[in-house]
Amino acid sequence: MLRAILVFLFAYLAGSINFAIIFFKLTNREDPRLSFSGNAGTTNVYRQAGMGWAAVVFLLDIGRALAVAIIACYYLKISMLPWAAFFLILGNSFPCFHGFRGGKGVANYLGYTLLIAPWAALFSALAWLVAYGIFRTTFIASFFMVFILALGQAWYANWQIGALTGVIATFVLIVFNHRNNIRNYLFAGESQRKPQE
Repeated sequence: MLRAILVFLFAYLAGSINFAIIFFKLTNREDPRLSFSGNAGTTNVYRQAGMGWAAVVFLLDIGRALAVAIIACYYLKISMLPWAAFFLILGNSFPCFHGFRGGKGVANYLGYTLLIAPWAALFSALAWLVAYGIFRTTFIASFFMVFILALGQAWYANWQIGALTGVIATFVLIVFNHRNNIRNYLFAGESQRKPQE
C-alpha cells in the first residue's frame, strides 16, 4: 500500500510540472492562463505562441506521462494503474507548483495510455480527428478521445473493479476540467437559437 501511495504522490507531483507555464515564463510571455480559455494546456499555447511551441509542450506532456506510466507499471498491480493516471491528471489540472490552476489532462492521459494500451491511443487519435472534423470543436473531440483511452485502460486491467473505478474517476475529472467549455458551448448554442424562436 505504501508503494502505491508513493507512486500516486510521484504521479501527482510530476503532473504538477506544467510545461506551458514554464515555457511562457522562460520566454517572458504573459501567463497562458490569462488569455483565451484560461487553460495552461497545448491548445492555449497554440493560440498564443503558434503550432511549433504547442507541439513542444504536447510532446513534453506525452513524454512525462510515458515516464509515469513506466514507473506505475513497474511498481503497481494492474488494477491500480488507472489510479496512477488519475493522480497524474489531478496534478496537471490542479498543480501544487502553479497555484492549483493548470491544464485539462487530455495530452497526459494520451501519453499514459500510449504505453499501457497503444491500440487505444491510436484509435483515440483517429476518433479525435473524425470528431473534430464533424463538430469543429476541440473539447468535444477530446471527449471522444478520452472515452476510448478509458476503455483501453479498463481493457488492459481486465475490467477489474479497482481499475474501473479509477477509469471512471479519471473520465469524470477530465469532463469536470472542461466545465467552462461545456457551459460556454451550451450558452452559445442557446444564444444562437434565440433569434429563431
